[in-house]
Amino acid sequence: MSGICGWIGADRGDATAAIAAMRARITWQSDAPKCSAVGQGYGLAAVGSPETTGVFEFEGLHVAFHGHARWRNGSLRFAAPADVCRQLACAFRDRGVEALSSLEGDFAVAILDPVRRELTLAIDRIGTRNLVYRQETDTLVFAANLDALAAHPSVSQRIDPQSIYNYVYFHMIPGPETVFAGSRRLPAGHCLNARPESIEEKPYWQMRFEENHRGDERELAREFRTIVETAVDAASSGAACGTFLSGGTDSSTITGFLSRLGSNPVDSFSIGFDASGYDEMSYARIAAQRFGTRHHEYYVTPADVADALPMIAAEYDQPFGNASAVPTYYCAKLAREHGITRMLGGDGGDELFGGNARYARQQVFALYDRIPAGLRHSLIEPIARSALARRLPLVRKGASYVEQARQPMPARYDSYNLLERMGPENIFAPDFLSAINRDQPLSRMTQVWDEAHAGTLINRMLALDLKYTLADNDLPKVTRMCDRAGVDVTFPLLDQSVVDFSATLAPSLKLRRGQLRYFFKKALQDFLPDEIIRKTKHGFGLPAGPWIASDPRLRSLAGDALHSLGKRGIVRADFLDDLVGSRIREHAGYYGTMVWILVLLELWFAGHVDPR
Repeated sequence: MSGICGWIGADRGDATAAIAAMRARITWQSDAPKCSAVGQGYGLAAVGSPETTGVFEFEGLHVAFHGHARWRNGSLRFAAPADVCRQLACAFRDRGVEALSSLEGDFAVAILDPVRRELTLAIDRIGTRNLVYRQETDTLVFAANLDALAAHPSVSQRIDPQSIYNYVYFHMIPGPETVFAGSRRLPAGHCLNARPESIEEKPYWQMRFEENHRGDERELAREFRTIVETAVDAASSGAACGTFLSGGTDSSTITGFLSRLGSNPVDSFSIGFDASGYDEMSYARIAAQRFGTRHHEYYVTPADVADALPMIAAEYDQPFGNASAVPTYYCAKLAREHGITRMLGGDGGDELFGGNARYARQQVFALYDRIPAGLRHSLIEPIARSALARRLPLVRKGASYVEQARQPMPARYDSYNLLERMGPENIFAPDFLSAINRDQPLSRMTQVWDEAHAGTLINRMLALDLKYTLADNDLPKVTRMCDRAGVDVTFPLLDQSVVDFSATLAPSLKLRRGQLRYFFKKALQDFLPDEIIRKTKHGFGLPAGPWIASDPRLRSLAGDALHSLGKRGIVRADFLDDLVGSRIREHAGYYGTMVWILVLLELWFAGHVDPR
């Protein structure tokens, strides 16, 4: 991958060799452009294209930068890294960390003052870019990934069992914790200021919903379309661009606006699967035909999955179980083979405008709270727990609704969690489980829920998903796989102008009587094909379970990985035998998810902890 790294504090050994070792672990590409600055008690480095990355010196400050950024209220185009860093250094001298509030885009930045022995780290407001850090006695080390962090001679890392549990719960490890105890990931919209006497991590920006803002829907629609088109224009400037095109609302919107901006056909790229219920190539073709794109397709096979799995496990610096990383990689790889250097992704639309199916489901559950408390507690809930509810199908269905609806948010939001449904005690080894706080995942979610600057159900859910679905999951999926394929990636729907617009949109325009993305779809109803406006969300969903159950090579790979995992004292060996032996045959789609995340866990262990 690309990114920045460095440290401030005591030198241990050869500083030049240390920064070279860290740079080498940021990317697998030996010929990737690299630059660095090393002095007494500090080091900075950047790896990646000069169009997105660099180390510069202005105003007596060393600035390492990676990403795309611009100065607020300046040009709508992203500026060259040197120009961004020059403005940032000047503003930082005058305003300190407050200068970060004027920076927009997706970025990771380090600002080092060698005279004051002060280091400031920051990542963008949504968390598109990544920075991890670790304090080791008198040295603070940071990097774009945990592998580069470990390359510094002062760093020692130990697996955190709680993070392994959290991985199985979430299928990724939510920040700020990482798989290694004591190593932290900088949260979205946060900065870290390190001085000899103190270290402080704090937000420089937070999402704040203005829920009483109203406006004429037609005027709002015109404003929205202008904002999105401008964001697409800015994201596509200065590069040979293509688009991810799943045939969903977001990717079709990005493709459509990019097509309007240029005189030549846009290159769009889609992934298909020869598996019933998973392939949505037909929708991508509808969008491609509508916008006259030069469309490229690739059908991922079980052999592709088996080939890619070890690479994907190695590419992520901690366990990562999002199966869509596989088709994302092949889609980005296809684009690179056709000369594309930057891809535009549609990520963010669901989490800004209310597009996930669970939002509508939770709106139905929330109706239960409108029933008078006395009636709920004295009549409805006793009936739901009675023997009658177990005997009569209709009453049993109502009892299931009551059981879920009576849970508070966000516990109700995650009531379908696979780990909880299968039972942690049935999955994990007793000694491992005894050292785990099983309540931590929900307590962390509750903290995010309680701290959301929103009062309505839909906006609180969006705030939760901006972290857990977007920053912790989907964005790492896309950015890491694009990096591996050798293409840059930007997300126009996460442009600050779009984010700001969504924050002022009335809650009823995001979710209206169970209709997802009400405003978004209405604003684009004469722009997008009707079939795409009406379709349900899918994306590049991989048929992982069915393929593991039916393909001999994948089944063998999964069996070998789970056999090795069973020896680590984390997961019960009998559970693993049962999982890959009979359960995945019974219900490949359901149990296949657990097989997948555990296989990726073992492959990560094999590649990062005990490589053979």
